[in-house]
Amino acid sequence: MPKIDGLRLLDDLKTLRAYGASGNGVVRTSLTGIDVESRAWLLDRMQQAGLKAEIDGIGNVIGRSPNPGPALLMGSHTDTQPEGGWLDGAMGVIYGLEVARALSEDPDTADLAVDVASWMDEEGTFGICMGSRSFLGQVSDDEIARAKDVNGRGMAESLA
Repeated sequence: MPKIDGLRLLDDLKTLRAYGASGNGVVRTSLTGIDVESRAWLLDRMQQAGLKAEIDGIGNVIGRSPNPGPALLMGSHTDTQPEGGWLDGAMGVIYGLEVARALSEDPDTADLAVDVASWMDEEGTFGICMGSRSFLGQVSDDEIARAKDVNGRGMAESLA
């Protein structure tokens, strides 16, 4: 039976929280420096878990199982609203990562494929669910070129 490592899971949640911690919440707005740093950390954690991880062209962090066959995709987002809750989105991503690790560490489930995703901009900094929509092929280059946050920061420039 696969075993969740509660200490590892909590350590990852707390480490992710440190990227942008502010009072009781987190400020990790999409494609800011702290968001990019947290995505690099998450990429490394996924790779350490044995996933084939990459950051795609829109900033999604995707960790794919090396196992053949259909995969269960788990995750959420790690960007936040200004002063967002530290577990909002992050819990779904880190729980997905821990499930992938727990299954791979148990000989009875090591052959199951679990992919993990952290979608970029699910909190609406530049648009509506830009990362997950991009994953589905529903975001055009023109939409990215036009997208701006409330301060006029362009998404295309931020991605560059």
